[in-house]
Amino acid sequence: MRASHAYEQFRFEVQPALTSKLEEFTLLGYGQVKEKELWEYLIMKKWRKIEENKRISSIVEDIFSVRVGDYFSFATIEAFKGAEFVFDDENELRELLK
Repeated sequence: MRASHAYEQFRFEVQPALTSKLEEFTLLGYGQVKEKELWEYLIMKKWRKIEENKRISSIVEDIFSVRVGDYFSFATIEAFKGAEFVFDDENELRELLK
């Protein structure tokens, strides 16, 4: 398990912004995204470099600036990182690589 992120302390306060962003995703037809997944995106992508004395308003701004395309690009890459591809024979691999 990963150590707690520096901005984790703000999660309760910014929860309404997370909810609002998820509602926006739902309106755009992407209601399957969960709050935990959005938070992980923010931690792993937007907040990789931790800024000292980051204001809560800046954190909320980061949440509202998330675009659906950016989130799903990240989610797709993470899914591929975790996937294991097993091929029964070399022909299946060659067919995939055509």
